[in-house]
Amino acid sequence: MAFELNPDFAKDPEKHFNTLQVHAGWSPDPTTGSAALPIYASAAFQFDDADDGAAKFGLAKPGNIYGRLTNTTTDAVAARVAAVEGGTGAVAVASGHAAEILALTNLVGAGDEIVASDSLYGGTWNIFLHTLGDLGVKTTFVENNDIDAFVAATTPKTKLWYVETIGNPLVDVADVPALVQAANSLPSPVPVFVDNTFATPYLYRPAEDGAAVVIESLTKWIGGHGATLGGAVIDTGKFNWKQDPEKWHTLAKPDPSYHGAVFADVAPAAPFSTRVLGKR
Repeated sequence: MAFELNPDFAKDPEKHFNTLQVHAGWSPDPTTGSAALPIYASAAFQFDDADDGAAKFGLAKPGNIYGRLTNTTTDAVAARVAAVEGGTGAVAVASGHAAEILALTNLVGAGDEIVASDSLYGGTWNIFLHTLGDLGVKTTFVENNDIDAFVAATTPKTKLWYVETIGNPLVDVADVPALVQAANSLPSPVPVFVDNTFATPYLYRPAEDGAAVVIESLTKWIGGHGATLGGAVIDTGKFNWKQDPEKWHTLAKPDPSYHGAVFADVAPAAPFSTRVLGKR
């Protein structure tokens, strides 16, 4: 009988962390019995028929459709990261910066605003100040853990708050539970995005304290060998995107590029990561 990971393990990542980090997201090949996850070097995938392809492209049916969107290898990595983070879905990408940009642009556009901790990795500062700034997105930096400053800097145009669990390079620790509580108490609640790279899910899982989205640079501690780049966007399923469809229109209103699909409806457990996957 082939090995199958008990799905209940993912409900308690602290208790089953060692098993999840080795086995989550993958089962041995049923034909060869190979236990190792192979690299599937395929850009194209076979469909059963035209209806099968249409259903998969329309998000009505799971399955591989094109290598830029889905790939068995990267999907297994994403599922493993989601399991150890306690998330409902995840997307694995080429780097931590790619994960940040995909996560942020999944919500923000020209005219939108972000409130971010001032204790961030230098490359992340550049994303907020220049990459997003050039696209018309304004970021206000406030002192890390100054909850009143986060609240004061929030305007009707603010789409999210952003912090690092452990700041790089200051090594100061964000009070994620307090930030989430304050963000949820706003007249118009906003999601809290947490870069968990330095803590890793072994030490801390922001999803358990209500963070909406978790970002990981897999290059650092999760990869651990300094030999491979990677990043991940984890959907925690903790934020109600449908509470304000106009504000969260990318997730809660029909998407014309997917024939009017509403991501919060077609993937209610993980709408954020599903849209990242579909739009990358």
